[in-house]
Amino acid sequence: MGFTIEQIRLHWLEMPLVHFFETSFGRTTRRRIILVEITSGGVSGWGEVTCGEHPHYNEEWTEGAWLILRDYLIPEALGRRLESPEEAARIGAGLRGHRMARGGLEAACWDLEARLRGEPLWKTIGGGARREIPCGVSIGIQNTLEQLLDRIRTELAAGYQRIKIKIKPGWDVNAVEAVRREFPDILLMADANSAYTLADAGRLKALDPFRLMMIEQPLAHDDIVDHARLQEQAEQAIALGACRIINIKLGRVGGFAEAKAIHDVCQRSGIPVWCGGMLESGVGRAHNVALASLPNFALPGDVSASKRYWSRDIIQPPVAVTPQGTIGLRDEPGFGYALDMEFLASVRVRQETFCAQ
Repeated sequence: MGFTIEQIRLHWLEMPLVHFFETSFGRTTRRRIILVEITSGGVSGWGEVTCGEHPHYNEEWTEGAWLILRDYLIPEALGRRLESPEEAARIGAGLRGHRMARGGLEAACWDLEARLRGEPLWKTIGGGARREIPCGVSIGIQNTLEQLLDRIRTELAAGYQRIKIKIKPGWDVNAVEAVRREFPDILLMADANSAYTLADAGRLKALDPFRLMMIEQPLAHDDIVDHARLQEQAEQAIALGACRIINIKLGRVGGFAEAKAIHDVCQRSGIPVWCGGMLESGVGRAHNVALASLPNFALPGDVSASKRYWSRDIIQPPVAVTPQGTIGLRDEPGFGYALDMEFLASVRVRQETFCAQ
């Protein structure tokens, strides 16, 4: 179908989390979120920039992403004719990095295309392999082990099919051991968020007896060589075919076009993938649901209910999880949920509008 980008509006939101979320990078209690709204022919598509408040997870952070969008991506995008949403991935191709900023704009283009076609986003991206997305949860570092176990009990009672806990030196073997002792049969992952080096290989091997599905990103996020060396040391893991699972985060890879390409490569190679999360609002969460409907998302991801993070979300209805631990696809055009514009305005602290000449 295609469209011309006539207007782009940036929305900066600030929303408190229901419960703090702690990783090896630190503790988050409040999210700063950028929404990208792209308009053509009186129709708007929405995307979310999923970076954190500080450049700890990667080089991007909220203030920097706003500037990248304002000064580089938006001037390049305004007035541009896109014959298909795949072409949106080329906007900002000359920049080094900043995939989350680019991904927020690109996702808005896909959402706009879906709305112009009058079809759900999952159909526009080629998804719909399943009508219900299996869901897991990511649980941050807690103040005590008993608090961690209580959080897990709550999430299992809500139906979630897989538990992932954050770990770091000093909160790793003891935490995983306590969880596995209390819950011997659950699907369990650990996420280190780059908290270790190869010198910690012995400590990571101490996690072997606890039957983890995987240890996510134990080393530096860009240290592929050392991850391969660590894999060589974990002979049991290799024998079991572990450490061969890919987590695709929509914003981190730069949007739907790149996420789909990674998905397709993994599918051809027999590598299962799952959808990771970044404490998104309902907009980014709905985009993740669409992405996770592609056929090779074979493992429960981090896509979970709005109420786990927000006392009130910016979409209506909020994303909800069934008692069976799934999220159903919606057939409304675009990402499938209505924006709660009144509440969105109440949590918006900055807005800027850009129009094509």
